[in-house]
Amino acid sequence: MFSLLPPEPKPADAAAPDDAFAQAMAALQPRHELRHPRLQEAASLQASGQIEAAVPVLDAYLKKHPRDCEALHLMAEARKMQGRFDEGEALLARAVEAAPDLAALRFAYVNALSVASKYDMAFEQMRVLLARDPENPVLRTINIKILEALGDAAAALHIAQQLAQEYPNRAACWLQYGDMLRVVGRSEECVSAYRRAIILESGCAGAWWGLANLKTFRFTEEDLTEMVAELGRPQLPVEGRIALNFALGKAFGQLKQFAKSFDCYARGNALQRLRIQHDPAVPAAYTARCKAVFTAELFARHAGCGAPAGDPIFVVGLGRSGSTLVEQILASHSAVEGTRELSDLTTIARHLELDVAPQRGTDYPGLLAGMDGTELRALGERYLDSTRGYRKLGRPRFTDKMGLNFVHVGLIQLILPNAKIIDVRRHPMACCFSNFTQLFARGQNHSYRQSEIAGFYRHYVDLMAHFDRVLPGRVHRLHYEDLIAQPEAEIRRLLDHLGLPFEPQCLDFHRTERAVSTVSSEQVRTPLYRDALEQWRNYEGWLGPMKSALGDVLEAYPALPAFA
Repeated sequence: MFSLLPPEPKPADAAAPDDAFAQAMAALQPRHELRHPRLQEAASLQASGQIEAAVPVLDAYLKKHPRDCEALHLMAEARKMQGRFDEGEALLARAVEAAPDLAALRFAYVNALSVASKYDMAFEQMRVLLARDPENPVLRTINIKILEALGDAAAALHIAQQLAQEYPNRAACWLQYGDMLRVVGRSEECVSAYRRAIILESGCAGAWWGLANLKTFRFTEEDLTEMVAELGRPQLPVEGRIALNFALGKAFGQLKQFAKSFDCYARGNALQRLRIQHDPAVPAAYTARCKAVFTAELFARHAGCGAPAGDPIFVVGLGRSGSTLVEQILASHSAVEGTRELSDLTTIARHLELDVAPQRGTDYPGLLAGMDGTELRALGERYLDSTRGYRKLGRPRFTDKMGLNFVHVGLIQLILPNAKIIDVRRHPMACCFSNFTQLFARGQNHSYRQSEIAGFYRHYVDLMAHFDRVLPGRVHRLHYEDLIAQPEAEIRRLLDHLGLPFEPQCLDFHRTERAVSTVSSEQVRTPLYRDALEQWRNYEGWLGPMKSALGDVLEAYPALPAFA
């Protein structure tokens, strides 16, 4: 029987797990000999950051040697650096076909497929790698992420448990095991796994942040002392310093020491903001382009286009708005399968923006106006095909809970006109402050500065108001506060919009057993509560920049401001 907490690690064994992982990773790295001078030249150019100069060199070489796997790999890397991910993926597919026995190429292909959210294809490639090297811990670690993304949380948890058992002295294995235990709702074991990671590596800030992300967990005074001491360590890496600040923000908040709590959140956000890229002008310009392109006349002209299936239910809105709760309610209905935050629509939009738009001399979403019915239907079918692997239960409807799909409402209407769209909206200050207290695994780059969070919320309100005007009644809006105040009435209204009969289990959503990957995984396993509605008011004195930037959006809520 596997014990959750193995014996204390022996100091002499401390380096062994990392050695094993380092060796496993080394076996998956390319060993290009690059005998040809042109490939040496291209590699040198890439290494010095001269990607635009390297591409024509590689292109000329590949015209003469189209199956040279080293050249294909170098070109794939160049395309990835240019942001042309689809081309990079296609080049890696050709490289794997040309040299199927080279694990490094197939491993790079798995990573490219994962970045493109093509997890079913990534899984098939991973099966080949694992058949040849079944004990490789790096492959198994990545396979956990692929399986979890495909909705097979049980299989992912099994592998994570195995790795924690086989490498009991490796904190990262316990951290990943804890993450998977959280996904399946085994909270007590999750806490134990995170604490084991901390025992093994006091600076395992990811485990401290993992504990903070357990909404029902409360830090002890000893935890607080240990985190403060760890934060004072000069050699602590910046990513650890960020995670610990966010965790301490949560811990001090639990103790109602709100000044200290806010100070930690502010430090964590400031450090993270220095590490990411976000230009507030980009969402502003995109919103303006959408309002210019997506007119009532355009939608009338394309009526009847797109794929006719009405299977998808898009749950959109800003992060921390209550969308996971709404998805859990819908997944409790016998006709609806809850999947996860799917990237498939984003992948289609990225393909249009990076690959198609430049060929047509326009931009995204502008190119959609010139597409015909055949093209739009093909895009809709592409979405349905790519999401089919996430549907395990055979139910007629399924949810796609990628909240930022609100930026693609126009695309949804054109390629999937019968899909349903649910906009989950939360009080501006509650939503924006909740984002400010959250360290996201990736994306959400607008959420690390008060004014930028609020500005993004304004663009969201503006864009959705536009679609309300040009597509009246198309989007069903659900306010989180109303759902908490009168759940049955709001759930009935939601199901009516979807054309589904009311089912009592939707009110008992917390009893529905399913894997939930988002940070709200614990909240949706408990009955509705009002505690989080006014949490932001404890910090109101420090949220002036957020309030100011929200302006009339805050004053008008839940109604729309004049500008919208």
